[in-house]
Parts: sequence; C-alpha cells; structure tokens
Amino acid sequence: MSVKLIAIANQKGGVGKTTTALTLATALARMNKRVLVLDLDPHACASLHMRLYPENQSRTLYDLFQAPEDQREGLWKDIIKETRSQRLDIAPASIRLSELEIDLRDRKNKGGILANALTLVQENYEYVLMDCPPHVGILLVNALVACDLLIIPIQTDFLALYGLKLLFDTMRTLNKVLPKPVRYMALPTMYDRRTRACTRVLDLLQEKMGSAMFNTIIGIDTRLREASAQGCVIYDLDPQSRSALAYTALAGEIVEL
Repeated sequence: MSVKLIAIANQKGGVGKTTTALTLATALARMNKRVLVLDLDPHACASLHMRLYPENQSRTLYDLFQAPEDQREGLWKDIIKETRSQRLDIAPASIRLSELEIDLRDRKNKGGILANALTLVQENYEYVLMDCPPHVGILLVNALVACDLLIIPIQTDFLALYGLKLLFDTMRTLNKVLPKPVRYMALPTMYDRRTRACTRVLDLLQEKMGSAMFNTIIGIDTRLREASAQGCVIYDLDPQSRSALAYTALAGEIVEL
C-alpha cells in the first residue's frame, strides 16, 4: 500500500489547521481510504476534538520522540487510537511535546525522528495527516522533513499572509539541506464572499500561488464550530453542509494528486 504523508501547517494560529486535518481525514476515510492523524501540537486540539484527553493517555507522540529507535514499533501500538470511523485512527498529543526543544537539543538527526518512525506504520495507511503547531520548532521541522505534501490553510484576510511568509522562510531554510524541496499547496479558509477584503485576499492568493493552490475554497460555516463543540466532525452533524461538501471536494483533489 502506497502512503501519502501530508503535513498541515501555517505559522499563524486560527486559520483552520486542526479543522482541516480532522475534516479532510474523515472525508478521505469516507472514500474508503485508511487514514492516520498525528496530533503534533502541544495544545492537543485535534486530540481534544476527538475526545482523547491527553491526561488519560498512557502513551502519546511525546513518548515516540523520546524513545530509542528499537522501541518505537511497540510504542506505536500503544499510541495509536481508533476513532468512531473504522478507517480513521489518531495518534494523540501531549502538552509535554513543548519540552522537546530542550529534550532533543543534543540529539543527532533530531529533524528526521518522525520520518524514520513512520516507516514502521505507514504500510497500514494510505494517508497520514500531521496537524502541526503554529510556530517553528522541532515538531514542525520533523513534519516537513517527513511529508510528501504540505497543505497550508490560509485564512482569507491580510494578516494571514504574514504567517505564509514565515512558513516560506522556514521551507527555504529546510530545502537547503533536504534531498528534495518540500511540495506545498495553499488552501483558502474562512472565506466570506460577502466581504470585499476576503475577495481581495483570495484574488491575491490565486495570482501569487497559481497552480500551487487548491481549487477548493473553505467558506465560513458556523456548523464547523458546532461540530467542534460537540466533539465531532461536520460529517457527523451535517454531511450536506457547505463545509462538508467543500472538504469532500478537497479530498477528491488530494486523491487525484
């Protein structure tokens, strides 16, 4: 089974990273794809959304980064949790992920830990989606090193463009040492077609990004917030909502890449 490793990142918070990771993962699972979500954010938003409370987990991704290489395969079995969807699993986060900057300070090849660890489980999945923290650090670097594709959710306002610049700066630095450049595609989110500012930003993104931007546009939808509050994804709440249909379209684009 060939796996596609997808990182979802932007160095600006609040742009829909976690919503995109979980909803896209569910959309792919609904297409009968086997999917694993990695929650790499110390805030554990994806884990909490799926009602996997870090304090109740015996093992999290923090343990994977800390473990010797020969113990990682066994750890994966303890870390990965099933969800309500039989085709969707999640590896939960821990607040202790924030300690890795210090813990791994002197570790050799620390940027490749996740890529190496994923070789032990990726044959079980068709897609691995990594929900990344909104800042540069060891976790984001590991995700970028491991991924085949970086999805950049970009809120359609001018402040979000600054986060895009920061992420591109990080990728330029990484690409100097990686065997191949990080492939990326932008995903416009929180688009409100009624506002001129959103339309201007979308036009600017389409002009600057060209073919490196998905055709799918994720609009503002209060149903997404309702789903989050209920600990579910939009497909559980309203599979025919605008956002559900948009993420289904996005999954279709991903499958065709």
